[in-house]
Amino acid sequence: MSGRRRAWAWAVVVWAALVVVAGVLTLWLQDSAEPPGPYSWEENSPTPALPEGWHSLCPSPTSDPEAGRTVVACAFISG
Repeated sequence: MSGRRRAWAWAVVVWAALVVVAGVLTLWLQDSAEPPGPYSWEENSPTPALPEGWHSLCPSPTSDPEAGRTVVACAFISG
């Protein structure tokens, strides 16, 4: 094998090793950057109750024929 061919073979081996190491590091760092999971206040918080007669407090749904969807928005503030 000539010197030039041997240099190309080493370059390919080094490049492949760098690609593998970079991929492993990417996966490892990506997993460690994610949050640990749901917080305790999210798990234990009760679902707020809707006020009596909430149907009459919310607007009726509006249709958007161009988009082909129905939109309903309703908000309550408890104090």
